[in-house]
Amino acid sequence: MTAPTLASERLILRQLNMDDAPALFDVLSDDAVMRYWSSGPHADIAETQSYIAWNAEIDAGHVCWAITLDESVALGWIILLPHRKNSFELGYILGRSHWGKGYGYEAACLALDYAFANLAARRVMADTDPDNMGSIKLLEKLGFQREGYLREEWETHIGVRDSVIFGLLRNEWLKTPAA
Repeated sequence: MTAPTLASERLILRQLNMDDAPALFDVLSDDAVMRYWSSGPHADIAETQSYIAWNAEIDAGHVCWAITLDESVALGWIILLPHRKNSFELGYILGRSHWGKGYGYEAACLALDYAFANLAARRVMADTDPDNMGSIKLLEKLGFQREGYLREEWETHIGVRDSVIFGLLRNEWLKTPAA
């Protein structure tokens, strides 16, 4: 399915595409951004192109948006991955120069509104590294509840890492003032 264009006051989410690779190379080659990612910083644009090919694919079962200010340069992306029936996993990445500006929150609100209103989601979950305080704070601000802790869940470029699992139910989102 092609990701529909969604807009907030400051952001426009549009379908991620391969033309976003140069901008996303800047994001995916940054050590700080990739610190808690499942793979290390990208060494070249070819690696980024290969990496985003699946995310940008239309009709692959997921919905992936480029996060932009004006529909042009991708600041990062946000994705909804089918997890189980009426259940999705939320994933996101944002360039470091855009951290602390509320863009992640705005983009996630748009994606969650879409999931609950258009995809019949009853639940959205997220998986993050327990040391990724920025991501944990974002999920908590969105109303996600910590549901589990998976020990030694990921083998990454920084070693074997644990995961914290967060979940948000449809009825909880509908009660969230920002929704």
